[in-house]
Amino acid sequence: MPSFDAVLTAYQGLPARVLSLMLSTVDGQGHPHASYAPYVIDDDYQIYIFTSGLSTHTHNLQTTGLASVLLIEAEAEAPQVFARQRITYDCQAQCLPRGTEAWDGVADRFEQRFGEIIAMLRSLEDFQIFCLSPQAGRFVMGFGAAYTVDPQNLSQLVGPPQTGAENSPG
Repeated sequence: MPSFDAVLTAYQGLPARVLSLMLSTVDGQGHPHASYAPYVIDDDYQIYIFTSGLSTHTHNLQTTGLASVLLIEAEAEAPQVFARQRITYDCQAQCLPRGTEAWDGVADRFEQRFGEIIAMLRSLEDFQIFCLSPQAGRFVMGFGAAYTVDPQNLSQLVGPPQTGAENSPG
């Protein structure tokens, strides 16, 4: 089993290694919807997604303010597909108002990370930026190594690995 420091380094490094997240939302009647979105993340582990107002997940985020996200290492990078490194966060979602300094700053970060396409998306009035604020999370390093994210300091993990169903591939 890797040292706790190695696990923490892997946890802190995973968001920079993947460009998009898996996004799970629900509508007002509780019907689930799965999607994905490119993202940026800040030093406080606030996650931002740039989404079309025409998408189901945007409507769901506006309606419920809830999302679950999955950041997962690429299959090609994983030594074992059943034990891919992954982070899940349960999030509160809030839409940033267009025309604000906050919106422009996050849009600039998207442009730095994803290039020219963002200039075009910025010009489309239906595109919105949501801040997904993690309330709870879990990092799975591999088989037998699931760690709880510290809800008071999202850059940290707490406790020894958890055993049981949490370590299954799903």
